[in-house]
Amino acid sequence: MTGPQVPGGGVAATDEVRRRLAEAQGRVVAALVTGAEPPEGFDPERMRVQAASLLAKRRGIVARLRPDAAAAAGPDLAAEYAAYARSRSTPPPGYRADADDFAAWLRARGRMPAPSRKGRWWSRLLPWNAGGSRPGGWPD
Repeated sequence: MTGPQVPGGGVAATDEVRRRLAEAQGRVVAALVTGAEPPEGFDPERMRVQAASLLAKRRGIVARLRPDAAAAAGPDLAAEYAAYARSRSTPPPGYRADADDFAAWLRARGRMPAPSRKGRWWSRLLPWNAGGSRPGGWPD
């Protein structure tokens, strides 16, 4: 079984098509993640709206995963997170990494204290840390 026929072709032409496609995809991701100029053929307004939506989604998840970072940013959370996201060429590989990187970014700017040896402040609010028992099956 052979792949699609490429005019003027063969394997070298297919490799070139793949390379150009990968570059175009990279430009789309950069436009969505960092606010870079959208590639030719894309509606800039639609790309801006989609980028803002993705940024809000990431910010919301980061705030749920790291409430300490959200609290440290306070009312500036949206602006701080947008600045953090613009400073990166690609998002981290997962929401937990994104949340931890945002906390480190805030810490580097003096907006968040260094983590204490006791753990995250909000972990003291968990019922089993306030004298309650852990949910069934959780080790002590």
